[in-house]
Amino acid sequence: MELEDALSWLNQRVKDHRGEILNELEKEIIRKSWEGLTYDKMKIPGYKVEYIAQNIAPPLWKLLSKATGKNVTKKTLPIVLEALKDVRSRPSLPAPLPSQEGEGSIAHPSIPNQNFVGREKAIARLNTHINQGAKIIVIQAAGGVGKTTLADEYLISQGFELVLHLPMAKEKENIQLVESVIEGWLKQDFEEEPGREFWEMLRRLKRQLQTRKIGVLIDNLEPALDGQGRFIEPHRRYVELLRVLADATVLSVTLITSRDRLCEPDVNVAHYSLPGLDEQAWQQFFMSRHINIDIPTLNAMNKAYGGNAKAMGILCGAIQADFDGDMVGYWRENSGDPLVKTDLKNLVTSQFDRLQKLSSEAYQLLCCLGCYRYQDVPTVPTEGLLCLLWDVPEGQRRRVIESLRNRSLVEFNGEYWLHPMIREEAIARLRASEDWEEANRKAAEFWTDSAKTVETVEDALMAFEAYYHCVKINDFEQAGSVIVRRRDTSWKKGERLGVAFYRLGLLQPMVYSINSIISEVKDNHILSMLLYNLLGDFYWLTGYINPAIECHSLSFKAADCTLLSINLSHSIYFEAKKWKTWSLINTGLCKIDLWELEEAVKLFKNIEVICNHHDSEHGLSKNEKDYLYCLAFLNSCLGFKESALSYAQQAELVISKIDNSYWSKGYSLLFMGLTYKNLGKPEKSFEMFRQAIAFAEKTHYTQVKAKALSGLAELYREQGEFATALSHHSESIELLDKIGAKCDLAEANYQLALTYQKMGDAEKSQTAFQEAIRLFNEMEAPKQVEKVRKAIG
Repeated sequence: MELEDALSWLNQRVKDHRGEILNELEKEIIRKSWEGLTYDKMKIPGYKVEYIAQNIAPPLWKLLSKATGKNVTKKTLPIVLEALKDVRSRPSLPAPLPSQEGEGSIAHPSIPNQNFVGREKAIARLNTHINQGAKIIVIQAAGGVGKTTLADEYLISQGFELVLHLPMAKEKENIQLVESVIEGWLKQDFEEEPGREFWEMLRRLKRQLQTRKIGVLIDNLEPALDGQGRFIEPHRRYVELLRVLADATVLSVTLITSRDRLCEPDVNVAHYSLPGLDEQAWQQFFMSRHINIDIPTLNAMNKAYGGNAKAMGILCGAIQADFDGDMVGYWRENSGDPLVKTDLKNLVTSQFDRLQKLSSEAYQLLCCLGCYRYQDVPTVPTEGLLCLLWDVPEGQRRRVIESLRNRSLVEFNGEYWLHPMIREEAIARLRASEDWEEANRKAAEFWTDSAKTVETVEDALMAFEAYYHCVKINDFEQAGSVIVRRRDTSWKKGERLGVAFYRLGLLQPMVYSINSIISEVKDNHILSMLLYNLLGDFYWLTGYINPAIECHSLSFKAADCTLLSINLSHSIYFEAKKWKTWSLINTGLCKIDLWELEEAVKLFKNIEVICNHHDSEHGLSKNEKDYLYCLAFLNSCLGFKESALSYAQQAELVISKIDNSYWSKGYSLLFMGLTYKNLGKPEKSFEMFRQAIAFAEKTHYTQVKAKALSGLAELYREQGEFATALSHHSESIELLDKIGAKCDLAEANYQLALTYQKMGDAEKSQTAFQEAIRLFNEMEAPKQVEKVRKAIG
């Protein structure tokens, strides 16, 4: 389909949905996304990149998803529009048959799926379960019967505002932690900060499901279940997710597909056993593909394969590709004896064997496609197939791909994926071949090269796919390199992928992934240093301060090991020195959060000596003088006003020079604002906090804005302007609760308690004090708890 034809089609869909067509800016974003441009390359006159990426594009993708009934993102837009080719070229489908059981009706999806035939009764049965109050329905059947296709088409057809997808990994070791799943849904699909505690994530997800009509598909659940149909360790927490999805107050409907029965006694689900397709459905399918129909032969095939939908597609492809549409000729040669022993697994195996004889290149590609996960990134573009044909001359590669499509051995809708049973056979054969390592290396290179920049959650997940391929072949150093690889974005130059996950709020997957490999990185001290530093940052962000300190200590030791190596280049030597210093800075920040102020002072004084020595020998990075405003703050807390003022005056000279570090810029203003407040200089303090808020709003740094608001509230409290103080406290606590910044949230509640205390409202003061104590106890910060108890008196 040409782009302008696609825009015309979308215009009509959007007009039907919201009453007006796409505006020119929306059309231009669609055009440039069609061309594969990233946001920073879109260059639309009159609009900044950040404005387009953050304010215009997200609601546009939501609008298109609702208007088309498909999950439209910047990445999937070409796939959805490509699918329109089929719609325009095929005749309209007849109206659906009325249900023979009188149990509901069918709404056609916006883009008809010609593979979806003969499921009127199945949809009626699902409607009956839902009308009877079911929130979760498990569609159970053997592989290839059509569970996923039914679930997909049902959720598309029912007018859900949003459909959430969770494909379960085939290998148990690749199953996503439920924390990562919920975090991704909240961040990517609901545009809500997930918080950093599991129960808080569940609460926020439940709130979303109670206010919006959401469809959920959990696909191919069986790898996560044990022999009794219960969730395996370490995935027992999926039960808690299902409890939320099954709650009577949610507006969502969840469909689960599984070969095995789900038997969790604490979760109320309905089961629907999906039968195979009947002969009439097979006849409709074969006729749509111009196969010469022989009714006795078709009925024999349908019986032999139990009406299996995937078998139907494979047979049709084989008859077209190898027998020129002659159904009788194919079955005469391949029926076997006895027919009743034929099943989908045997059919899949036989097709692999046949393909190996007919085309070794196509066979090799099909096996290599088993290396992809089809989870966070559920489909693979053509380039992801071409890279796996490294032994095939470039001019012949697309013909090899076409031969797989013709045999229905790959699924295609603009991009490619494998049916679970096809992938199961493909990965088994690939593991046993000599191509296992090379295929994963090529796939890792492909994902790395595909993610030129990381500006969105989709970009981050695509770039991170390379990590999984490296882990599969036990190349843990390369997996670590994926995490620390730098990319330029419109926000920052040379941002590491791990930092991008932090920026985008994807905390759980990175914590798990670093922990999975870090002990295996034994000889690369630079890599260990970077990974421990990142892991420490993630622990710090999630309120696990003591584990964060341990990680920064290990990062320091890794830097020391690097410095002991012989024949170090100047750049590596200076890099190790710099990260050694940063490990101390990060540890000092953790000590501040624990309110271990004297220990923090010792660390930052040590940093001061190191940095001054660096300055004389190597030239000091502009951002390495962070110790100045930290020491200014610490001395102001401990009552050393002259020292605090001296450090503050030095820090003011470097704040304007901070570059390429959002953290340093934002936190320098925060620490200086608190320092001047403690020194009794409210005007200077107001100035710093207001600068911090302006910076935070410009860079979308929620945590800095929230802490600055809390600082302003303290100042207004001291001036007796309680109404303004309470307003700032309320906004700060709301923002910190939204992002789950436990330590800062505890401090914000403490400051709110002090304001109520000064107002004489003992009841509200006590409530806020107790909330601060609860959070500080969860952080294992006894000196913070002691500080709060002293304030209570």
